[in-house]
Amino acid sequence: GLRRQAAVAISQELSRLASHSPGPSTWIHQVRRRSSLLSSRLEEKPFSEMEMSYIKQGEEALQKSLRILEDQDDWKTETVAGNGDKVLSKVLPDVGKVFRLEVVVDQPLDMVYGELVDNMEQMGDWNPNVKEVRILEKIGKDTVITHEKAAATPGNIVGPRDFVSVRCSRRRGSTCVLAGMSTTYGAMPEQEGFIRAENGPTCMVLRPLPGSPSRTRLTWLLSIDLKGWLPKTIINQVLSQTQVDFAKHLRQRLARPVPV
Repeated sequence: GLRRQAAVAISQELSRLASHSPGPSTWIHQVRRRSSLLSSRLEEKPFSEMEMSYIKQGEEALQKSLRILEDQDDWKTETVAGNGDKVLSKVLPDVGKVFRLEVVVDQPLDMVYGELVDNMEQMGDWNPNVKEVRILEKIGKDTVITHEKAAATPGNIVGPRDFVSVRCSRRRGSTCVLAGMSTTYGAMPEQEGFIRAENGPTCMVLRPLPGSPSRTRLTWLLSIDLKGWLPKTIINQVLSQTQVDFAKHLRQRLARPVPV
């Protein structure tokens, strides 16, 4: 009981700190501090050893992603769209080339979060680059195992790819982080006709736009190994364009009329 009271008190104090529009280094530091497994699992049932391994993988993806985003040096501009959407990239010794999308969406954070997390399995309905997203297993409140199939690209340049990923979500104050990385899952072996690609660490960070809480700043860190024999120039072009297309299709999805 004392542990739960302490966790609630800490959470309230950190939420108060987060409300003061911190800069990038500050909000990343706060999210990292507040994503401890102890405080987020106090009210949940015990997990099996396998479930705990997936939870730890999700936490690792989150921590690695935030460390990458925290380092502001050496990012190079890949493309800038007419509406201000920007894709940056950098090469990391232990990860390879990573891409970073920076956009502002004219919708409140809760709506964006709901579409990307609560309606995750519907992504194939509005994103032409995604054929299917299926949740294979839910572990607690924050962690899921997913199977994703990429849609065929024009001219079939890349070829059919699929991914098995562990994903975790964190909502702390005014910041939301959705992180993930590739994993293995016995019930989803490699599929005939698909090359099993790998991703991660990867994450999306959602924050209200300072001074305009009805708009959301979205940062997407993308790290993918598509496997197979593909020239790096093609891979770089496909991945950066995928991020630009994602922002466009997400806006279209969020702007659709809400059914009565």
